[in-house]
Amino acid sequence: MQTVDVVVVGSGLGGLVAGGLLARYGRRVVVCESHTLPGGAAHAFERRSAVGTFTFDSGPSFYCGLSEVGSANPLSQVLSVLGEPIEAVPYEPFGYYHFPEGTLPVYGNGEKYKAAIEQFSAGSAAQFAALEARLLKIYAPLKSIPTLALRADLKLLPLLLKRYPGAIAQMLPTLRDLGRSMGEVMSAVGDFNPWLKRLLDLECFLLSGMKCEETVAPEMAFMFGERADSVIDYPVGGSGAIVDALVRGLKRWGGELRLGTHVDKILVEDGAARGVVLKSGETIRAKTVISNATIWDTYQHLLEATDLPEAYRAEALDTPAVDSFMHLHLGIRMEGLENVAIHHVVVHDSDEDVTTPGNTCMVSIPTVLDPQQAPSGYHTVHAYTLEPFEGWVKDENYEHKKREKAETLYRAVERIIPDVRSRVVLEMVGTPLTHSRFLRRYKGTYGPAIEAQEGRFPGGKTPIKGLYRVGDSTLPGIGVPAVAASGILCANSLVGLKESAGLLDCLASL
Repeated sequence: MQTVDVVVVGSGLGGLVAGGLLARYGRRVVVCESHTLPGGAAHAFERRSAVGTFTFDSGPSFYCGLSEVGSANPLSQVLSVLGEPIEAVPYEPFGYYHFPEGTLPVYGNGEKYKAAIEQFSAGSAAQFAALEARLLKIYAPLKSIPTLALRADLKLLPLLLKRYPGAIAQMLPTLRDLGRSMGEVMSAVGDFNPWLKRLLDLECFLLSGMKCEETVAPEMAFMFGERADSVIDYPVGGSGAIVDALVRGLKRWGGELRLGTHVDKILVEDGAARGVVLKSGETIRAKTVISNATIWDTYQHLLEATDLPEAYRAEALDTPAVDSFMHLHLGIRMEGLENVAIHHVVVHDSDEDVTTPGNTCMVSIPTVLDPQQAPSGYHTVHAYTLEPFEGWVKDENYEHKKREKAETLYRAVERIIPDVRSRVVLEMVGTPLTHSRFLRRYKGTYGPAIEAQEGRFPGGKTPIKGLYRVGDSTLPGIGVPAVAASGILCANSLVGLKESAGLLDCLASL
């Protein structure tokens, strides 16, 4: 029986950040991952083909500020203090939105982006500029306070007042907007024409899985700010390089990662977490347990029903979920594609809601910037779209349904590479069942669909003493920066103010 200070269930980005920081703080940490690869929804994987080995991102592909000194990206801040910065390739434009009526380039440079918007829809640039100015007022104080400073306890306020009084003063006029949805902030700015409203719905959807009315304004303010103020870059080695750096940081400071280690139950004794029981029967004792599993998997599978107050458990399990995904991973011949860009979003039908499964497709071609992920002369392509979990079963119709549903992804890729089907040398199609199986996520979901008007994402603390949660089921929510921030909030709340302030001093000196 192993005894440690902290055991983390799951090696998603939130779990690795929390585990790595706590190891950095001197705690004995073990991270248990049921999969053979770390990283959760952000892991990378390899597939061999007749022409060589391809490396694919399994999930996120859009990043900002990964290699920037003084970056506001919480992931970059964590990697810096763990001593594991990564190499990333800057690029511009950020990507392209392909609508039925035309293609819109998306620039980090605000003036270029507004000019592109105006060219696409006359009169839209001024409306967009007014909204952007309001959102950047929210972003400015948020950027001034490193995410690494944040905690989820009452010690946060004195820390912020002592170290960042200017940012706090700057934040006061924006307090009302901090509690609003993106839609409410837009209404306060003015009336938006239908095309611009659809564009903003799309941008919210890409970040949160929901439209403007349901997405919290600070989340969008941070996205607007990072796109305009930070370096848009892609990590060399893909999302797997980020995961590898976090794992190295965990181990550098004495933490342990155990792969292929399935946690069967969180051990609760006298109302307090006391460790975990593995599927193998082994017990790992710890006074602190951090679950990187979703809210549904944590409360329904890792805990006994009697471990939680009945009403609390029922309400938590009733949290709505964003749909799962269809994925298309391709290895293709690259001749004649010298000018193709890395990132694209394709909306098939302007009359359909952008959130309709299959209508909005994300396409990433990372080998445009990082050729090492494919054999010489080839590209990797990752296309994905929302797809409900319900109705998917492994029966005699499964393969046919898979092919049928993959068509919307192929049509999206064809907007960028019209002859893509003739170029394919390797193809993999993933369904919600694939997502659920490999990521061990409830219904293969993208995360909670908590609408801004209905409440906020729950914090990482639970009714069980010593049990905490991180990841996209907790504050601040969905997305790479958000899940990294959840790990920071959790780790800092488990150490003294002097310790967390020391890490801030370390960040400032880098």
